[in-house]
Amino acid sequence: MKPKMQLGRLNHIGVATPSIADSIVFWRDVMGATKIHEPFDLPEQGVKVCFVDTPGADGALNGTQIELIEPLPGNAGIAAFLAKNPAGGQHHMCYEVPEIHAAKAAFEALGKRVLGEPRIGAHGTLIFFVHPKDMGGVLTEIMETPKAAH
Repeated sequence: MKPKMQLGRLNHIGVATPSIADSIVFWRDVMGATKIHEPFDLPEQGVKVCFVDTPGADGALNGTQIELIEPLPGNAGIAAFLAKNPAGGQHHMCYEVPEIHAAKAAFEALGKRVLGEPRIGAHGTLIFFVHPKDMGGVLTEIMETPKAAH
């Protein structure tokens, strides 16, 4: 019997953007976001990132986040995505798992293409990506659940 991945909480939806500053205006003025975190550079990933909080089922700002992603100079991957989608758009979906190395092993046992080794992501926890062709056309980020969460 093939191993199964246990679907974890949807942590965030990554949205590539040519301008985080312009995207912040959109999320605040059009979508009504009330909690927008300070943008920061993540040079190891070649991006600038800004998280936008969304309400959970109880209305508190504890729902899935939107991760705005702007390429830093030299980031060919996000730049190529924006070349095909000049206004930006959904880049990836990120799910939490309790243990990143077990999740990586499970995906690989299922024949899924893991893109690189686990590395520190924007939330300060280990992440990896799974090829969109193996994930129903969606670039999928797998993230170890932050220890302080839940």
